[in-house]
Amino acid sequence: MSRLQSTFARVQAEQRAAFVAYVCAGDPDFETSVEVCRALLANGVDVLELGVPFSDPLADGLTNQLAAQRALESGMTAARVFELVRRVREFSAAPIVFYTYYNLVFANGVDAYVRAAREAGVDGILTLDLPPEEAGEMKAACQRHGVDTVFIIAPTTPDERIATIAAATTGFIYYVSREGVTGVRDQVAGNIPEAVARIRSRTTLPMVVGFGIGTRAQVAQIAGQADGVVVGSALVNCIRDHLAERAKIPAAIGARAADLAAGTRRAAG
Repeated sequence: MSRLQSTFARVQAEQRAAFVAYVCAGDPDFETSVEVCRALLANGVDVLELGVPFSDPLADGLTNQLAAQRALESGMTAARVFELVRRVREFSAAPIVFYTYYNLVFANGVDAYVRAAREAGVDGILTLDLPPEEAGEMKAACQRHGVDTVFIIAPTTPDERIATIAAATTGFIYYVSREGVTGVRDQVAGNIPEAVARIRSRTTLPMVVGFGIGTRAQVAQIAGQADGVVVGSALVNCIRDHLAERAKIPAAIGARAADLAAGTRRAAG
């Protein structure tokens, strides 16, 4: 059983949803990023989703675009991202999933990239702009090296494609609850229960919901419907808000994570 599989089984037994936290690797600098990861994993995060900084992040809103820019300007490279994962592995065995773009994988050689990710300690890879119909080489490399694949389903995904996406996925389904890009929203998107039911009728894979979730109440709302809840921009904002005093970032993001994690427990019965 993979780390992801065992984590979803554990949180289900604990009658709660998995808390999946997104931050950009290397934001705002390498050493602070290590401590950010430590703080998140010490405060209720079950799965760490590391954004691999990219100069053209198509699916990201302004918050995460600026995070990627900060990371790149601080000197983050593919090699440094792998080094960050190795540092996290010194203190945590929690699942780590890369949130990346195919150009970053392809440019380094698909098999070589996946092998390096696995050797560093990565458990899964979500390649935002790679549709499953074109992911043959990526899926094969992940299977060879024991890395789970994660694919996205959107509100606009036709019913007939859900089975295709699920067949390409070994880790979990990521349901993007809104059209557009990442970012904090005042309200959770509508029709999530219907979308979850539609997806569940076609796959038994764990399903997480993300995009636009940023408060404990919103986490609680999703936790009653999905296997996991993804929070990104609300956490990245903790980094942005303390750039002038970077030593305060880990404590700030840890406190925010603990508050959000409290929303993952489902009501009894």
